[in-house]
Amino acid sequence: MTQLGAQMFTVRAFTQTESDLLSTFRKLRAIGYEAVQISAISAGIPVPAVAAGLKETGLACAATHISFDDCKKDLAAVVEKHRAWGCEYVGVGSMPEEYRADAAGFARFAREASDVADALAKEGLKFVYHNHNFEFRSFGGKTGMEILFEETSPNFQFELDTFWVQKGASDVRAWIEKVRGRMDVVHFKDMALDDKSEQVMAEIGQGNLNWDGIIAACRDIGVKWYLVEQDDCRGRDPFESLKISYDFLTSKGVK
Repeated sequence: MTQLGAQMFTVRAFTQTESDLLSTFRKLRAIGYEAVQISAISAGIPVPAVAAGLKETGLACAATHISFDDCKKDLAAVVEKHRAWGCEYVGVGSMPEEYRADAAGFARFAREASDVADALAKEGLKFVYHNHNFEFRSFGGKTGMEILFEETSPNFQFELDTFWVQKGASDVRAWIEKVRGRMDVVHFKDMALDDKSEQVMAEIGQGNLNWDGIIAACRDIGVKWYLVEQDDCRGRDPFESLKISYDFLTSKGVK
């Protein structure tokens, strides 16, 4: 079974119509990807059309990114959509702004997201949360990420993003180990320095993250899906960026 997928936020400019989405599915499959994370596609594309595109191209839907508001307002529709796409992992790409100000806000999100995660578990689905760097802000000696880890249900899974963990001044491999048993899906994203020594996103293997160590840590805790994301390809065709990352990871035995 394939474990390597493309996060479609990388190619969001090419997923806003049914025809563009199908063309994008075909291009990703031609690169070699056998799975995708559905994210940032146009809300106007019908759920059955997405399912048909996945079926035609033979792509698996490894996970999604949807809004937390959708989870709270109409969880039944979320469940129906994921079943239509054959997708087990319901991903939330970021904590809404309203929860981020203080420790109490993080704790409130932890409670509300745990309710969603527990409800999804009853439907045979899994909730996964994707971090950025703001979760690593400290509130009285404890980071927001630690609050999430300590105050969420066991059904609340993490979808660590390697770039953002590093950007949050934290240890990527230590966090991979910390979420053992609570992370089936990981985001692979490299970090490089530009000509101004600013931290920027890069294709996997083109930056400075320790990929041998990261891959080994993910294998050790039993990660099921390795998803490649690059929010900013810095002028390069995003499909080319995804191919560079694919070639590097497959050379490391991730398939």
